[in-house]
Amino acid sequence: MSDTFDSETEVVRPEDEHRFPCSDCGSDMRFAPNEGKMVCDHCGNETPINVEDGPWGGGEELVENDFEAALRGQSDDVEIEETRVSSCPSCGAQVQFDGAAHSQDCPFCATPVVTDTGTHRHIKPKGLIPFQLTEREAHKAMNDWLNGLWFAPGGLKEYARQGRTLDGIYVPYWTYDADTKTSYRGQRGTAYYVTTRGADGKPRQERRIRWTSARGRVSRFFDDILVLASKSLPKSYTDALAPWDLGALAEYKPEFLSGFRAEGYTIELEDGMVEARQIIDAQIRRDIRRDIGGDAQKIDSMSTQVEDVTFKHVLLPIWIAAYKYRAKSYRFVVNAQTGKVQGERPYSWGKITLTVLGAIVVTVAVFYGLEVMDR
Repeated sequence: MSDTFDSETEVVRPEDEHRFPCSDCGSDMRFAPNEGKMVCDHCGNETPINVEDGPWGGGEELVENDFEAALRGQSDDVEIEETRVSSCPSCGAQVQFDGAAHSQDCPFCATPVVTDTGTHRHIKPKGLIPFQLTEREAHKAMNDWLNGLWFAPGGLKEYARQGRTLDGIYVPYWTYDADTKTSYRGQRGTAYYVTTRGADGKPRQERRIRWTSARGRVSRFFDDILVLASKSLPKSYTDALAPWDLGALAEYKPEFLSGFRAEGYTIELEDGMVEARQIIDAQIRRDIRRDIGGDAQKIDSMSTQVEDVTFKHVLLPIWIAAYKYRAKSYRFVVNAQTGKVQGERPYSWGKITLTVLGAIVVTVAVFYGLEVMDR
């Protein structure tokens, strides 16, 4: 789909866009979560980031892009950039590396990846939520989560506690806005009760529904429907990291990416709208049932007019750990805004077996004790 933007948009090729030399010593500076500034670990120099939106600003909301115009390649507001990425041969993630990197492990599955000379041409992000949790804070959240799991392997917990480095990744999302008007036909159910007799001959109250026709219109404006634009992580993980406070979105600035990595989107704009439409339709059905009222509702038909669809490409921050323990990979992700954790659910079958055997022993002992008392 990105080829449709050739004639109408500006292409940015920032090969070193995410590297910021320190003005004092020349070393690369990094973005410091929670502080809103660039920090040089070599000499301690600090430089504020000038932001007008998001958690340190308070400016106007980010500008939306017209969805239909973007699909036709007629949007002047959509900016295209090319970034140097490497595709993981195992999970397919497209992860952006800085100019000095030549080989690293994939942060999503721990597969060794050698960087290539290819580029990812994509719609440039409009905004992002800067990292707000440090790596140490994310480590603590992950370890607390692991310690709260029943039957997790003790060796895995210890391996995680050893301080394995987490990767800070900006994950791509689409947001969609849309204005909708829906006409529907359905039925409103009113409950009433009749007295019947059961098989035992005793009277009982039986609930029944009386149906009457219903029709009407509902309207709703949808703001910032969030759709993951990547396939690298199980969707169940990323969905469970919600909610995100999108009010903290800041205008995209490459300084925020310094010291972190960014994943390129692999779900195109039009495909993301398919999922957004499913979210829209589900909410409209809830609106219709509320509008019908009564004790029960049936929706026979609905026709929705969707207008003024706009979108943004945004990046959301996560800390991710990909561990290999006894030849099995485990992935844990931490919402770098809230500290919420999700990941593979590891089990220690040895612990489970001992617990089951212990339960059997206790059951037998209780049963034997009762037998002795009966005698």
